[in-house]
Amino acid sequence: MYIHLGQSVVVLKKGIIGIFDMDKCTLSHLTRSFLSESEKRGEVAAVSDELPKVFAVYEEGGKRKVYLSQLSAATLLKRWDSNDFEQ
Repeated sequence: MYIHLGQSVVVLKKGIIGIFDMDKCTLSHLTRSFLSESEKRGEVAAVSDELPKVFAVYEEGGKRKVYLSQLSAATLLKRWDSNDFEQ
Protein backbone atom coordinates (compact mmCIF):
# COMPACT_ATOMS: atom_id res chain seq x y z
CA MET A 1 0.00 0.00 0.00
CA TYR A 2 1.12 3.54 -0.75
CA ILE A 3 0.26 6.97 0.59
CA HIS A 4 0.39 10.21 -1.37
CA LEU A 5 2.09 12.89 0.78
CA GLY A 6 1.47 15.74 -1.65
CA GLN A 7 2.68 17.03 -5.02
CA SER A 8 4.42 14.06 -6.65
CA VAL A 9 5.59 12.26 -3.49
CA VAL A 10 4.18 8.77 -2.94
CA VAL A 11 5.73 6.38 -0.40
CA LEU A 12 5.07 2.90 0.93
CA LYS A 13 2.85 2.93 4.03
CA LYS A 14 4.95 0.29 5.75
CA GLY A 15 7.95 2.65 5.71
CA ILE A 16 6.18 5.45 7.58
CA ILE A 17 7.26 5.68 11.20
CA GLY A 18 4.91 8.55 11.99
CA ILE A 19 3.04 11.60 10.73
CA PHE A 20 3.20 14.61 13.02
CA ASP A 21 1.32 17.93 13.12
CA MET A 22 3.83 20.79 12.93
CA ASP A 23 1.85 23.16 15.17
CA LYS A 24 1.50 20.65 17.99
CA CYS A 25 4.79 18.79 17.80
CA THR A 26 7.24 21.63 17.27
CA LEU A 27 6.37 23.09 20.68
CA SER A 28 8.81 20.54 22.12
CA HIS A 29 12.51 21.36 22.02
CA LEU A 30 13.16 17.67 21.38
CA THR A 31 11.13 17.72 18.17
CA ARG A 32 12.78 20.94 17.01
CA SER A 33 16.18 19.38 17.73
CA PHE A 34 15.22 16.22 15.80
CA LEU A 35 14.14 18.27 12.76
CA SER A 36 17.27 20.42 12.93
CA GLU A 37 19.59 17.42 13.11
CA SER A 38 17.68 15.68 10.32
CA GLU A 39 18.10 18.76 8.14
CA LYS A 40 21.84 18.90 8.86
CA ARG A 41 22.14 15.25 7.75
CA GLY A 42 20.28 16.00 4.51
CA GLU A 43 17.29 13.86 5.46
CA VAL A 44 14.61 16.56 5.11
CA ALA A 45 12.66 16.99 1.88
CA ALA A 46 9.93 19.58 1.35
CA VAL A 47 7.02 18.19 -0.63
CA SER A 48 6.01 21.69 -1.78
CA ASP A 49 7.00 25.33 -1.43
CA GLU A 50 3.99 26.02 0.79
CA LEU A 51 4.18 26.30 4.57
CA PRO A 52 4.28 22.73 5.95
CA LYS A 53 1.47 21.51 8.18
CA VAL A 54 2.91 18.07 8.94
CA PHE A 55 6.12 16.13 8.78
CA ALA A 56 6.28 12.43 8.02
CA VAL A 57 9.20 10.31 9.19
CA TYR A 58 9.91 7.57 6.66
CA GLU A 59 12.47 4.79 6.63
CA GLU A 60 13.37 2.39 3.86
CA GLY A 61 16.44 0.23 3.55
CA GLY A 62 17.94 1.67 6.73
CA LYS A 63 17.77 5.23 5.40
CA ARG A 64 15.53 7.82 7.03
CA LYS A 65 13.77 10.69 5.27
CA VAL A 66 11.64 13.42 6.80
CA TYR A 67 9.01 14.77 4.42
CA LEU A 68 7.49 18.21 5.06
CA SER A 69 3.99 18.35 3.59
CA GLN A 70 1.49 21.14 3.09
CA LEU A 71 -1.37 18.70 3.65
CA SER A 72 -3.12 18.46 7.00
CA ALA A 73 -2.81 15.46 9.29
CA ALA A 74 -6.56 14.84 8.80
CA THR A 75 -6.10 14.68 5.01
CA LEU A 76 -3.23 12.24 5.32
CA LEU A 77 -5.24 10.11 7.75
CA LYS A 78 -8.05 9.89 5.17
CA ARG A 79 -5.52 8.90 2.53
CA TRP A 80 -4.04 6.35 4.93
CA ASP A 81 -7.45 4.73 5.35
CA SER A 82 -8.28 4.77 1.62
CA ASN A 83 -7.25 2.07 -0.82
CA ASP A 84 -6.40 4.38 -3.74
CA PHE A 85 -2.81 3.16 -4.06
CA GLU A 86 -3.07 -0.58 -3.36
CA GLN A 87 -0.19 -2.74 -4.50
